[in-house]
Amino acid sequence: MADDFLTLGRIVAPHGIRGEVKVRILTDDIEFVFDLEEVYLGQQTPQPYAVKGVRLHKGMLLLMLEGVSTRNDAEALRGEYVVIPREWAPPLGEDEYYVHQLIGLRAMTTEGEELGRVADVMFTNGANDVYVIRGERYGEVLIPAIRQVVKEIDLEKGEMLIELMDGLLE
Repeated sequence: MADDFLTLGRIVAPHGIRGEVKVRILTDDIEFVFDLEEVYLGQQTPQPYAVKGVRLHKGMLLLMLEGVSTRNDAEALRGEYVVIPREWAPPLGEDEYYVHQLIGLRAMTTEGEELGRVADVMFTNGANDVYVIRGERYGEVLIPAIRQVVKEIDLEKGEMLIELMDGLLE
């Protein structure tokens, strides 16, 4: 995806018969979305769509977009990413990061052992997100995104410092 954009979510299905799309939310903060007059769809070359309506329904974001007026129109958008220009996003708080900043970070233990690199972030309905670390020695390791485990994230060094808890590598 173009580096100038941030992902809000992904269209998973049409909703109803008037062209509304159901969006799986891929961001923590969505309050600002209700004020957006425009969003973009697509990863490689995002295309602008005027927003006619936004609402929440059963944990999903429902969007009504200009030019999308039937269920078939909405179905044609299934799988598309909903993105916004980076400068439209609200500022992050202390110790908050965008997912794209975390992907590729080298995951190091507090003992100096490299576990691999951050390959993905899983958003859960539970208490915390999970970092997916992939490396040669341990394969795929799931690391809970909690302060007791993730001790430091240093974007300049490109590293995430992890204190292993019992059972994380088993």
